[in-house]
Amino acid sequence: MAINVNTVYQTVLLILNKEQRGYMTPLEFNKIGTQTQLEIFETYFESLNQQIRIPQTNVDYADRVLNLDEKISIFKTSGSPTYTAPSFSLPSESGLAQSSETIPTTIGTVAYPFQTITANELSSGTVQVFFDGVLQNTAAYTITGTTITLTVAPATIFSVFVIVSLDDFYRLGTVLYTSGALAPQELERVTRSELYHINSSKLTKPSTIYPVYLYENKRLLVYPTSITSGITVDYIRKPLDPSWNFTLGSNNQYVYSPNTSINFELHDAEQTELILKILLYAGVVVKSPEIIQVAAQQVAQENQNQQR
Repeated sequence: MAINVNTVYQTVLLILNKEQRGYMTPLEFNKIGTQTQLEIFETYFESLNQQIRIPQTNVDYADRVLNLDEKISIFKTSGSPTYTAPSFSLPSESGLAQSSETIPTTIGTVAYPFQTITANELSSGTVQVFFDGVLQNTAAYTITGTTITLTVAPATIFSVFVIVSLDDFYRLGTVLYTSGALAPQELERVTRSELYHINSSKLTKPSTIYPVYLYENKRLLVYPTSITSGITVDYIRKPLDPSWNFTLGSNNQYVYSPNTSINFELHDAEQTELILKILLYAGVVVKSPEIIQVAAQQVAQENQNQQR
């Protein structure tokens, strides 16, 4: 499931244009879209915690816990932690999470600052650079801080597309241990005080049949300490940053590039709220209190409808 990034952007532009409230550039849209998606994503877990405490109906479509779990399931994945004594480091990249940016060049200019990709993302992620859709090797550019510098000054205008694979770990799920022909064992999560009491008795001391773990600073301390491999984890990853990317047309206009763009990963049912929330931010961008007021009222109404 995904919400088409071009559909959302064009809808936002249509409403802004209809109301004569201004224009939102692709750069502004990508920034606002990323923030809005993350806000909606994080409400899933707060809502799930609230709904679990409420008796549910037997009708699947009305069961809000199942509906929320369906929305969260998009982001469920698994991976194998890496052991470096004395602990396991959790998977940092599922291979999906990305940050991206399209930069239009100008003739004769070699240095271009990034507007959305941060220095931390560039230093910690895996970077790929494309010139008009063609993957480049590092001989064609250098990246220092938050600036990309082309080796050769452009003789014609083209677009530079940069994509960075990022750490997308969000929330830990089940931890399993597999050894030989034995069935996978689920590890129990304990606190340090609980571990102290467990270790104080031979009857409760962790074993390869009943292992336990501490979870601290995105690292797993597994007991017994003889376990140094065979650990897998289920976890929730962060959503991909949406990105409306483009190439430049003959008149230097933005032309949507579906092959390099990244859609919103939210459930289809979130499309209306997503657009309304982006419009809410757009009212700030174009300094239009009318849009802020109308969008806020519609978002509130949408939330009320969902709760009924």
